[in-house]
Amino acid sequence: MTARSLGTSHEAYGSKFELRIIMLCSMAGTLMQALDSTIANVALPYMQGSLQASRDQITWVLTSYIVAAAIMTAPVGWLAARFGRKNLALICITGFTITSMMCGAAQNLDQMVIFRLAQGAFGAALSPLSQSIMLDLYPPEKRGSVMAIWGMGVMVGPILGPTLGGYLTDVYNWRWVFYINLPFGIAAVTGIWLFLRETHRDSTLKFDWLGFAFLGIALASLQLMLDRGTEKAWFESPEIIAEAVIAVLGAYLFFVQMFTTDRPFIPSALFKDRNFVSAMVLMFVTGLVMVASSALLPPYLQQLGGYSVTDTGILMAPRGVGTMIAMVIAGRIASRVDSRHIIAFGACLILWSMWEMSKWTPSVSAWSLVDVTFVQGLGMGLVFVPMNLVAFATLSAVFRTDGSAMINLMRNVGSAIGVSVTTTILANGTQTAHSALAAHASSFNRALSVGMQGMMWNPKIPMTAQMLNHVVDTNAQVIAYSNDFIFMLIVSIPSLFVVFFMKKPPTLAAGEKLEISE
Repeated sequence: MTARSLGTSHEAYGSKFELRIIMLCSMAGTLMQALDSTIANVALPYMQGSLQASRDQITWVLTSYIVAAAIMTAPVGWLAARFGRKNLALICITGFTITSMMCGAAQNLDQMVIFRLAQGAFGAALSPLSQSIMLDLYPPEKRGSVMAIWGMGVMVGPILGPTLGGYLTDVYNWRWVFYINLPFGIAAVTGIWLFLRETHRDSTLKFDWLGFAFLGIALASLQLMLDRGTEKAWFESPEIIAEAVIAVLGAYLFFVQMFTTDRPFIPSALFKDRNFVSAMVLMFVTGLVMVASSALLPPYLQQLGGYSVTDTGILMAPRGVGTMIAMVIAGRIASRVDSRHIIAFGACLILWSMWEMSKWTPSVSAWSLVDVTFVQGLGMGLVFVPMNLVAFATLSAVFRTDGSAMINLMRNVGSAIGVSVTTTILANGTQTAHSALAAHASSFNRALSVGMQGMMWNPKIPMTAQMLNHVVDTNAQVIAYSNDFIFMLIVSIPSLFVVFFMKKPPTLAAGEKLEISE
């Protein structure tokens, strides 16, 4: 297998000013891509009327972007080695900005879906490129702080997206959800073009089209199955069964191709590094819990807790604050403390928060909501930063961009699976719990027919029967949400055991510089 090109070392840059400009510009690309994964969600009802689309059709605005981004994330390492990291970054940010403007100007659904496909394809490389660039720009002893900054963009972007999207849609219109990328795209392209040094390009590299086709088919089928599963009653539908079979077959053929061909577009050496594979598992779980819980909390607070949209945003803010605080702390201590201990502590905080959330009822106090979500944010931040450091601690620098691409791909896959599974558990759990509770809400239940309270809830009276049904439905939803939080608790438990499979990364003594062979 041909070796991939190395990145440009931090020693090649003469001033801190250059480094900071490159960091800001690469982060701008990451933030744009992370924002656009969720910013369009709140604008879908407005797009539906403007583009004359049905409710089922308008969801393709989201699906097309996610599918294209998932497929094009994997070959980022090969593209950077073949065409140069700087060239690839310039092309992707420029293409992402232009296609964002085209999405804003779309006049019908067909145009919007095509432009969103292109936007997702160009945006796929932004996050892994920025991660590998920032890892190369700074020496090992500073990478903890650098990964904390990069992680803020990755994790804050999806949280901020719906809020920013709702504001732009209310104040202007839904098209500004896409137009907002223009100034950031221009600034990012200018900074990278002026200051980022080009990496070596290997024109002899041949692309593994067969492996890419297998992986693309697997990811596209998986995403379609997850997006349409709830609507189609999952495996009761021939479509979902077909998509599941194609996804499994495509993944199997991809791994066969990767381990048997001489030049796979994803180096098989990545999967021989114990720390990197463990970090991939952790990133999958982190993506699942982070995005799934973000999707569950707003409807829980608004529909069951009775909070307004503004109050919901305020109550969710501590989660993001906790994440940012933990990232700063983890970034500062990760090079001096065993990263595995930090990850384990963060995982315990996440497990505790999920257990507490599983006991929530609509009467839970605002302070309890703030405390638990803040601790959950702390846990995510403490896992995210050292996890990225451990992933690359023992991985050769020649595979850094490939590794960044795979780490980001696992986060995206985990997020997609998490949202789909928790949505299904919520829908099915609500129906099951409603049926079980309704069976006890009859005239034969003496608790409903004793005294004045019994008369008020007498199911024989139409008005009170309707009120009783509302109470039953509310309690059924509480049970279903509790099941979702328990599911995320169970999924998070293996993350503690994964830590034991990691090798201890190098640490620093006070005043010592870390030397890692690359």
